[in-house]
Amino acid sequence: MKKTIFAIACALFLGQSMVAQEEVVFVEDATQGVIENRFRDNWFLGVEGGVSYVKNRYGENPSLKDGIAPVAQLSFGKWFSPKLGLRANIDWYQTKAAYKMNCFGASADALLNLTNWWCGYNPKRVYNISLYAGAGFAERFAKNEAGDWKDVKQTLIVGRVGLLNTFRLSDHWQFMIDLRIIGSDKSLYDYMNPGESYGGQVLIGFNYNFGKSTWNAPLVPVCPEPENCDALRARLQAADARIADLEAQLKACLERPVQTVVAAPEAPLATIYFPINSYSLNRSDRNVLGAIANIMKANPNQGYVLTGYADNYTGTDAYNVRLRHNRANSVQKQLVRNGVPASQLEATINNENLNPNGEKFVALDRCVTITEKK
Repeated sequence: MKKTIFAIACALFLGQSMVAQEEVVFVEDATQGVIENRFRDNWFLGVEGGVSYVKNRYGENPSLKDGIAPVAQLSFGKWFSPKLGLRANIDWYQTKAAYKMNCFGASADALLNLTNWWCGYNPKRVYNISLYAGAGFAERFAKNEAGDWKDVKQTLIVGRVGLLNTFRLSDHWQFMIDLRIIGSDKSLYDYMNPGESYGGQVLIGFNYNFGKSTWNAPLVPVCPEPENCDALRARLQAADARIADLEAQLKACLERPVQTVVAAPEAPLATIYFPINSYSLNRSDRNVLGAIANIMKANPNQGYVLTGYADNYTGTDAYNVRLRHNRANSVQKQLVRNGVPASQLEATINNENLNPNGEKFVALDRCVTITEKK
């Protein structure tokens, strides 16, 4: 308790003397959310190499020795947010059995950073794991019994899904371990075999991030430490006396008989909260709206008002108006999907803050309230 009071006293003292001593410094704080970067930021180039092992769905399969072969990949891509990214790849892989085959192709992957999704964005995090899935094609060349390379005139359709493990070496360099499962519409082991192939690949490599590789974050103030706290200690003693007086007044107030009872304002049927700059519903939100939809369908003559809110401490007025509409419309669409007639619902917005307690509780303003229409 005394530490808290001491911190409040420091803030009061600094508020009066900061201009004369030192200016407040503003720094980015990723724990307060992220702001989308420019399009030219967050591009990357990756080089990987490793081994693969494939088997045929039908026909003869290679031995373990013959089935293991080299594979390599050159990637170029971009992260569009801390969670979502795309990459385009140039692929090469080889198989070696009765004859060697080289496959050259191109593919594309969609990436989802699971670490940032589950644990929140942290620019200094050493390890990240991303799920990806993609598809592409490859042209195959085989080496015949005479030792000559020939075009077997086969195009393979290849799909893959994998986990990309990255380890941060610096702001621009990452070490990668890429684990994936692949499949193709034709045999990767024997070009005379019409059946499909499937297998796994393990690659290691490096990523280089171009330009700005981190994400912008909201600015927060950092106050400098005072050089001498003697004055603060004196104020703290005065604050202790004031607290004792306030406690005595509070005790006397609590001992007074209650004369009137003021009814609390009617609470909404439900409130759906959103992250900063978002109007997307997660699985938990959809489950809650499914339960709300059952209540609404059981009361077909009752109308409901969906009011979208956004905090007024971040973003422009025009952007926040769009965000409020998008949040209310998102909830309305989900309720309609759950079987609620659109005639029961009225989507609107409120440009004021839902929570009156100030910027400290800003997350409580990013929501949609559902109330019964009077």
